[in-house]
Amino acid sequence: MIVEAIQYAATTPVTPAQFRPFIGASVSLWSRATRCANEWAAHEENCRRFVSDTINGMRRRRTVVVLGSGLLRDVPVGALSRGFDTVVLVDLVHLASVRMWLKARRFGNVRLFHRDLAGLEDALDGKQPESLSFLRQVPYLDLVISANLLSQIGVGAERRLEQNNDTKRAEVVRKLIHAHLRDLDALPCSTILLTDASYSVLGRSGKRLESEDLLHGMPVPDADERWPWPVVPFGEQSRDYQVVHDVVAKRVLR
Repeated sequence: MIVEAIQYAATTPVTPAQFRPFIGASVSLWSRATRCANEWAAHEENCRRFVSDTINGMRRRRTVVVLGSGLLRDVPVGALSRGFDTVVLVDLVHLASVRMWLKARRFGNVRLFHRDLAGLEDALDGKQPESLSFLRQVPYLDLVISANLLSQIGVGAERRLEQNNDTKRAEVVRKLIHAHLRDLDALPCSTILLTDASYSVLGRSGKRLESEDLLHGMPVPDADERWPWPVVPFGEQSRDYQVVHDVVAKRVLR
């Protein structure tokens, strides 16, 4: 708890005021990722490898934008920094530990931006969510990576709508997920989508106790690769079950 408190305190002053309510969730994710490092290692390596394989096949490498850069555990920042002129990391919060890690490695071409990538406010106002419209202003954009963000857009929106007792939350969440997939597909540059599409609660015997569609009825994108990710391994919440997510990886080269 002391380490988490230090992380929170160090992150607060370097985070714009409107994004500070999200620091707690980022610190919690960081704490869980530390506890579950062994169980998450294969997933993180698969993500990094998929991105590295993709950029190896690209001819132009000027600017890359990572949406939902998070803890940088699933993004090969070193390979991106070496391969591109500019690397832009976009998320609600960039933890102090992430900033220190980047500074220590002297990635001079890496830029951090705070941004809400969900588009919930537009959806609630009856507008078409266009949370990726800012990418039109990014010069020399050759690659956009959506890094394990899509399902979190839905999870975050659901939690907020539940707090507000919004009766149309299922419709709004689907709209947000559809908008992200639509806008990613419409980009004129190459794209990578990494996302968990569903999860299953599995008992010790391997029996499925529960399952959930994380894309809320939206079609799962055709995958170039997919793999399991034990997000909640045995012992994290219970000795009797684990929660395993189905991860989809898709690339489009342009």
